Amino acid sequence: MSSDVVPLRDTDPEPDDAEVGRRFAAGDEQALAWAYERYAGQVHGMAVRAFGPGPDAEDVTQQVFVSAWTGRAGYRPEQGPLPAWLVGVCRHKIADTWARRDRQRRAAEAAITEARSAPASTGPQVDSAVADRVLLLGELEQLGQPQRGIIELAFFEDLTHTQIADRTGLPLGTVKSHIRRTLERLRTRLEVDGAALHA
Repeated sequence: MSSDVVPLRDTDPEPDDAEVGRRFAAGDEQALAWAYERYAGQVHGMAVRAFGPGPDAEDVTQQVFVSAWTGRAGYRPEQGPLPAWLVGVCRHKIADTWARRDRQRRAAEAAITEARSAPASTGPQVDSAVADRVLLLGELEQLGQPQRGIIELAFFEDLTHTQIADRTGLPLGTVKSHIRRTLERLRTRLEVDGAALHA
């Protein structure tokens, strides 16, 4: 059998961390697989400490390795080990996610202000979308994961069910059932609270 058809990992021992780093920087896809196997737990642990278990932590973990691989030209093995560099990438992704959450919170606060200060002459047809969004944000605070993450992806990032399934790794049917059950649970509150807000 020709040696070029035998997988590297079947014939050679796995390289040490330094060699993985060198191969990663050189664009060796096998090194990316090794890096994920060895360091994803550490990266995910950082994300869980920042956000708790759920979609945000999973997203950050995925983003770290995608960003690290696409930006591998910025990694210099001689300047430090690959795990330390990945930790730095993870810190940036965590900061980005907090910034996104902060933008969502400010948008919600602005929507509340707008809903409260809008003149009565604008009518409920103008206010209803704003009010529903504010009420939905309030209700999301009461949801657990993964329901909250799924609804946020659907409402605030405008992802399709298929895109949400891809992003979270959940089966498409599970995503659809979570969204359906969550919206059914929220509908009555949105109607009741929305009517009170417009009164």
